This record gives sequence, C-alpha cells and structure tokens, in this order.
Amino acid sequence: MNATTAPLSPRSLGIASLLLATSSWGAMFLVGKDVLQHVDPFWFTLVRYTLSALLFAMLLLPRGAAPWQRLRRHAGPLAWRGVAGFGVFSVMLLEGLSHSAPSHGAVIMATVPMTTQLLRWALDGVRPTRTAVLTAVLALAGVATVAGVFSSGDAFNTGYLLGDALALAGTLGWIAYTRGAARMPELDVVEYTALTVLASWPLLLLGTLAATAVGLSAAPGAEGLQSSWHGLLFAGVLSSAVAVLAFNHGVRRLGAVTATAFLNFVPVSALLMSVALGKPPTAAELLGIAMVVTALLVHTAASRSPASPTLSPATPGVPTPRAALPPCKATS
Repeated sequence: MNATTAPLSPRSLGIASLLLATSSWGAMFLVGKDVLQHVDPFWFTLVRYTLSALLFAMLLLPRGAAPWQRLRRHAGPLAWRGVAGFGVFSVMLLEGLSHSAPSHGAVIMATVPMTTQLLRWALDGVRPTRTAVLTAVLALAGVATVAGVFSSGDAFNTGYLLGDALALAGTLGWIAYTRGAARMPELDVVEYTALTVLASWPLLLLGTLAATAVGLSAAPGAEGLQSSWHGLLFAGVLSSAVAVLAFNHGVRRLGAVTATAFLNFVPVSALLMSVALGKPPTAAELLGIAMVVTALLVHTAASRSPASPTLSPATPGVPTPRAALPPCKATS
C-alpha cells in the first residue's frame, strides 16, 4: 500500500511563510546591532535594498515585459508604499536600535498587530473581535516578558526612550506597506514585493544622499564595509528579499491582521537563536515564549473559525477583484 503525502494547504503554506519571514527578522536584531557599529541606518537601508532590488529584477526578467509595464503604470503608488515599508520603517527602526537595545526593538515590533487593529477600526470601520484584542494583549505581554521589560533593575534612560519612540513611529510605515498590498490585487506576491522595491529605490537613494549632505547621515568607509559585509549580505538577501516575499505571501493567504500577529515571533526567534549560540533562556524568557505561542495558536484558530465574521472586499491583505476595491489612496 503506497502512502501518499497530502500537499500542504494554502493556510499551512501561509503560516510557514510567516514563520520564515519573522525568524529572519529576529536574526536581524542580532546582526543589525553589530552592523550599525560600522554603517549608519540610512546607508544600511540603502545597501540592503540595493542588493534586494538586484535580486528582484532578476526574478522579474523571465516574466517578460508585463511587470515593467505595471511598474510604469503604477510607479507613484508603488514607490510611496515602498518608501513607507522599506525607507521609513527600516531607517527609523535601525535608528531606534542604534540608540536602544535589541530587546526593546523586539517589544516594539510586537505593537504592530495592535496598531493594525486600531487602524483597521479607524480607517476601514472593522471593529476588532474580543478574541483578537485579548490575544494581541497576551502576545504583547509575552514579548515584553521575553525582552525582560518586567525584570527588576531594567532601567530606562533618555537614549533608550528616544530610540524606542523612533522605532515605534517607524512601525506605521510597515503597516502602510502591508495595507497597500490589498489595493493592488492584480499584482501577485512576487510582483508587489519586487515592484515596490524597484520603484522606491531611487527615492531611497535620493533620501540617503540628502541626509548625508545635511549631516544626518555619514557614508561608510571601506573599512566599515569590509567589517560588516556579511551582515549586509544577510540583510539584503534574506531579511530584505526572501523574508519580504514570504511575509507578503502570508498576507495574501491569511490577511494583514493575522500576518502582523506573527511579528510577535520576531523576539522569540531572536531568543532561540541566542540559545543556539550558547545563551540558555531564563525562566522569564521561557514564560514569554509560552505566552506568545499560546496567543498565536488562539489567534489563528479564531481567525479560521466558521463563526468568524466575513472579511469585506477592502480588508487589507485579502485579494479581491480590482473593481471591488475603493480608489487607491496615497495614505493607505
């Protein structure tokens, strides 16, 4: 009797994609802190997305002229959404990380699901369910526990507060980028990701040069690039290309709210990687992992329940016919 392996369901593929993305972003907190000693946030962002832009251009070549025609047709919206997701988010998060601690950045990443819920309520009129709110709060408490926020003697200083505020403001850029995926359902995951990177790259370059000209940024030297090339390569290939593709695939499969809930796994994955490097977890870290995993299981179970309310055509992250969508807004 031949046993046959059942193919993974679209939902399972979406969950696997989100775990891949968030794991690589968890590693970015470990890698990024080291790279920032040699390359500042503006140039770090430009280098990583230059590498990813080259990879995405190669992915689009076999598709012929169609993607490039869509790029010309939607250049403006694609560029601004790319700037929000790759420029504003990356620069502000890295700038915050340079002033604060990786654990604080991990906690701030966990606020994205709650902010997304509130923005959907404010902009789309979609009131979050009680389960969604409770699981978001539980997950946020879990990542805060993992990061040691509730540990005694963990004092905050002015520099940390500034960095945390910058990182928190930057998360709005990623939310805007994620919501934008639903406004262009005619683009598949590869095209939306690749075209937003390619369309926004000239603006990222101009922004970096302008920041350098006015003294907000400093171009890295040859020695700094030599010391951090491996971290920049990791950031450009895995966290900025493969992970973004995987995350957008998860958004299309599961919706923006469920996808952003998986961002709670970022600090957990960073912790697991630290364990692999020889740092055993504390009791508080183990408790935090349990809280995050529980929240994610409950959240995903509730979102797939037949009793869950049907998502409207304009729900962020859910592919819908183009005609069913409202006009594209620059702020979405």
